Amino acid sequence: MSFKKFEDIIAWQKARELTKRVYALTKNGDFARDYGLTDQIRRAAVSVMSNISEGYERGTKEEFIHFLYIAKGSCSEVRAQLYAALDQDYITDKEFEDISSLAVETSRLIYHLIEYLKGTHIRGAKFKKPPVKSFREDVQDFLREYQKE
Repeated sequence: MSFKKFEDIIAWQKARELTKRVYALTKNGDFARDYGLTDQIRRAAVSVMSNISEGYERGTKEEFIHFLYIAKGSCSEVRAQLYAALDQDYITDKEFEDISSLAVETSRLIYHLIEYLKGTHIRGAKFKKPPVKSFREDVQDFLREYQKE
């Protein structure tokens, strides 16, 4: 499993979908007028995708795992806030089930990514060494630069 960019990570893609769905759910009706809950659930959803991307870009396996745990926690926060919305009759049982199961699926993907990373010897982009040139290549580069002057 290798990623060239955070957008390639399936857990991030699911987190993006979760965020999209939360925003759609919270922009109408009584839910939209409950500014505190709307703001909190939106921030939690955005936190999932943000922490996956930030952790990936940090460049070490340990930092990535740390941020993935935060993202996983934010998935649970979204689910807890969905219960509050359900209890206030802001959302239907079906809406609750749909988005809650997307949050659970996202959380599972994050968990499996964490477990995968824990089991690999990959250390992260910060530890990749630049390619080493041979002595001959160094001399040739030097001569090219010298001849330009």
